[in-house]
Amino acid sequence: MALVDDDSLVRAGLSMILGADPGIEVVGEAGDGSGAVELVQRHRPDVLLMDVRMPTMDGIAATRAVTALAEHPAIIMLTTFDMDEYVFTALEAGASGFLLKDTPPTDLIHAVHVVARGDAMLSPTVTRRMLSHFSHANPSHAPQQHPGLGALTERETEVLGAVGAGLSNAQIGARLFMSEATVKAHVSKIFAKLDCTNRVQIAIIAHEAGLTDIDTAPA
Repeated sequence: MALVDDDSLVRAGLSMILGADPGIEVVGEAGDGSGAVELVQRHRPDVLLMDVRMPTMDGIAATRAVTALAEHPAIIMLTTFDMDEYVFTALEAGASGFLLKDTPPTDLIHAVHVVARGDAMLSPTVTRRMLSHFSHANPSHAPQQHPGLGALTERETEVLGAVGAGLSNAQIGARLFMSEATVKAHVSKIFAKLDCTNRVQIAIIAHEAGLTDIDTAPA
């Protein structure tokens, strides 16, 4: 994995915490979003932990630049505020989740492993709060049906709704009586048909289309 933050002390602390886990290797760092693309191209990390608010190029612009690459890592955004509007924009741009900078070390390590295996980090509770906050802060942002929804099969639509509910592949399999491998295959097809790069983006589409009830999903 790799780190992008304009505070060298924050990077040092994160590197020390994450490097202590035998399953995580910190392969590189950058002090600004403008160095994120080069960092990814040079080191090919599986996960990129990136600050939202940085000078020169912020985390949102950097996220768009990184996710535009043919092969890119899962991106976790770091923020000081749990209801940061910038975070939601970064998630729409392709980030896989977000963490507060005061996240306990064990939770930070767990989050890196979660996104590295392709799952999203947002619980249904956090997703609901963010969507509600964003709607009130951005009244001009009207929910809309994604044009690719019509291309989904009935089963793919069910899987999309379950992803939007914050379920992991294993949980979706248990709910819809499918193997985890079959769920992964459906998710991959949904990515392609909706032109998305991660689960957070398709979860947002599912919510805006009214395909899921996150109140019934596990927190």
